[in-house]
Amino acid sequence: MSKQQPTQFINPETPGYVGFANLPNQVHRKSVKKGFEFTLMVVGESGLGKSTLINSLFLTDLYPERIIPGAAEKIERTVQIEASTVEIEERGVKLRLTVVDTPGYGDAINCRDCFKTIIAYIDEQFERYLHDESGLNRRHIVDNRVHCCFYFISPFGHGLKPLDVAFMKAIHNKVNIVPVIAKADTLTLKERERLKKRILDEIEEHNIKIYHLPDAESDEDEDFKEQTRLLKASIPFSVVGSNQLIEAKGKKVRGRLYPWGVVEVENPEHNDFLKLRTMLITHMQDLQEVTQDLHYENFRSERLKRGGRKVDNEDMNKDQILLEKEAELRRMQEMIARMQAQMQLQLQGGDGDGGAHGHRV
Repeated sequence: MSKQQPTQFINPETPGYVGFANLPNQVHRKSVKKGFEFTLMVVGESGLGKSTLINSLFLTDLYPERIIPGAAEKIERTVQIEASTVEIEERGVKLRLTVVDTPGYGDAINCRDCFKTIIAYIDEQFERYLHDESGLNRRHIVDNRVHCCFYFISPFGHGLKPLDVAFMKAIHNKVNIVPVIAKADTLTLKERERLKKRILDEIEEHNIKIYHLPDAESDEDEDFKEQTRLLKASIPFSVVGSNQLIEAKGKKVRGRLYPWGVVEVENPEHNDFLKLRTMLITHMQDLQEVTQDLHYENFRSERLKRGGRKVDNEDMNKDQILLEKEAELRRMQEMIARMQAQMQLQLQGGDGDGGAHGHRV
């Protein structure tokens, strides 16, 4: 019988080619396998269509069991934090999306302290991430930091309200703010442009830092450069949300039906919904990087200046810290028990050897 020849390793690439040009493919495969995380916060007065817009953006129903409170309940209502997480998969790419809603914001007669709950939540997520980063198990840290905040501005006013200014100034060093004009179908095109200009002027006047899209690199194609220019010119985004399918011009579209016609959600001539979604998807990585490199680093340096990690009685996970310490204590006890068992075995082995030597003598 003839011996089977060992299979030779064949270089899959052409001669003179090392192969590190494939490194981006490895990163891509690893990222797709791991999946992505993103946290979006939506803030604005009740009735501005925040939930509808979010459902329209991601083609999902994040609030299937939501109960709308009555007017009497809204007066007494305090600001709450509701985080809804959904796993979305598209062409094999998984996204763990967390949407943080803030029902009750701006509903009370006195709104002086209504955003303290929201600021406390943002800080708590930074605190939790810092705690996990400094802990024992750093491999599987869940990133619940708020990467982007859609701030909904009412179309019925003449610009920003004092509450809008106060809130954005309070959080602009903690999170990326994207201003959104809600229910844009209540405005004519001229009114929309006038309101956009007024809001931008007031944002500049009050030195509010909103999220600025990065400039397109010089080596990017012309289409991407033009898209970036259009997105920048559209801020603040004036949007319409709808989850209803309506027939218009012989095809089904998501939109709103009025006696005078149909407002199509995904028609860029009708509103900025597509531009807002494009901005969020194409700059999702940049929003995460700005959160990590700017907002989180500012928080971390402030915390270190004040002498390490803060542990509050109410909002920091006291139970979690106690559980981790108990787990660490158990591990140490198990380690001591193993060492004692090994020493016992060695002592027994030593006694056996001694007995054998004595027998031979």
